[in-house]
Amino acid sequence: MNNKIKKSLYWFILLQPFLDFYWFYNPPLSTILPFTFPTIVRILAVIILFGMFFSQKHNWQKVGKQWWIMAYTTILIVYSALHIWHVKTFISVNPNDYGYTTTGEIFYLIRMFLPVIVLYITANSNLERKDFIHVIQGLVGSISITIVLSNLFLISLMSYGNQFIQGNIFSWFIGKRMSYFLLASKGFFNFANTISAILFMLLPLMLYILVTQLNLINIALYAFQSLAMLELGTKVAAYGLIIANSVFVFLYLIHHFAFKNVKINNYAISTIVLCTLATSLIFPFSPAIQRGDFEEKVTELRTQKKNHKTSHKQVDANKILRNGLKKYSGKKREKFLKNFFAKYSDFYSLNSRFLKQSYSYKYDPEFWLGIIKLPIKDRMNNRLIEQKMLNQVVKTNNNKLDKWLGISYVRETNVFNLERDFIAQTYSLGLIGMIIFVGIYLVILIYAGFKWIFNFQNRSFLNSCLLTSSGFLIFSSYYSGNVMDFLTATLILSFIMGYLLKNLNTTKETA
Repeated sequence: MNNKIKKSLYWFILLQPFLDFYWFYNPPLSTILPFTFPTIVRILAVIILFGMFFSQKHNWQKVGKQWWIMAYTTILIVYSALHIWHVKTFISVNPNDYGYTTTGEIFYLIRMFLPVIVLYITANSNLERKDFIHVIQGLVGSISITIVLSNLFLISLMSYGNQFIQGNIFSWFIGKRMSYFLLASKGFFNFANTISAILFMLLPLMLYILVTQLNLINIALYAFQSLAMLELGTKVAAYGLIIANSVFVFLYLIHHFAFKNVKINNYAISTIVLCTLATSLIFPFSPAIQRGDFEEKVTELRTQKKNHKTSHKQVDANKILRNGLKKYSGKKREKFLKNFFAKYSDFYSLNSRFLKQSYSYKYDPEFWLGIIKLPIKDRMNNRLIEQKMLNQVVKTNNNKLDKWLGISYVRETNVFNLERDFIAQTYSLGLIGMIIFVGIYLVILIYAGFKWIFNFQNRSFLNSCLLTSSGFLIFSSYYSGNVMDFLTATLILSFIMGYLLKNLNTTKETA
């Protein structure tokens, strides 16, 4: 039975990238069943793993002796009941209550609990080092090769859209330079941010495999992963490539010179240096750098127009706004503002999706009046506006329990999924729910870090890479968002953290 659990877990984690394909989450496939096909598969798979694991007498007897597991489960159940009770009633300006449904919210809570189960099963499994390495190789290969080959043959989806790219990696250097959003490639995956964070997390482990098992397959996997991270066109992927390579080499040297538990593999180091030099030459032409330059120029251009060369249409819009605010009050003011935003919002550098869909000016024009008074740089800061919209939603409901129990995931994402994890979950789940469902990974990381620091036996090179890998994903989830609510990322993170916990205070790992 132990081998069956191990094999089932092995193949379940390897399946995750394929369950993240874009088409599963969008019509027509997403509308066939009440919930998306990948989520249903994952729930059923985890239930099977759970049943297999606890069908063994010693496993459920062990849980009975682990008070912290019982306490966590009890808190989880009590919180979930209170959360559903709290978010059922809500005061909002939106007539459809931001699409809230109790069924959708319960389904979300179930999804968020799945990775915790996988983490516990992995930590208590008999997963061997060779099995873990094969899973990491499989994940790196399936994600990276998909991105690189789909980019090469121009069948990749855009990272910043859902159409196909217009140029492959060779277009970065040859002919007329295209815009970054026509070149950035996410393969066939759903969210570029999520895949970027996963590759950033997997890179230290891929480098560990490279230096401990130097062969052509691992060299090829590392090269493909490096290219894929550049082609994604996100800051997390592009800068993550540089950060991960640098941190890994630093760790390698620390373990060699200070801990003296690894030997330097000169051929492997040469491979990393050569690959890093090659990607450094490509890096300035990558979509991520283009995007940064583009956004900086747009902000500068619009600021100059605001300060020096304001167009006649902009002047007219400002004049109409000033006159209207002086002339109208009450319901007439509200009607005037709605008409004004319908006609002139394009002149104020506002994200039209925010204005018209996320938190519509039709329901709260006064809010958007306050937004257009902000400096242009702030108006173009999507994360800032996302948070201001959510703050306004919370303010309208005016319930102190929102801080602790949240406003619901369904409402939060239908306004806009805030691109800053941990803060996003504080809105959707409240402070208590955030700690229970996503803060738990940070708690485990800190716990593992203390175990690593205070027990020399735990300071193997593999454990160092596992800690670094987990830390990278948690950092990138806060930096870019769209990670901790998505099972592709959290299930892989749970598998890695579970294996880290398994290694701590057990048999001494070799380098």
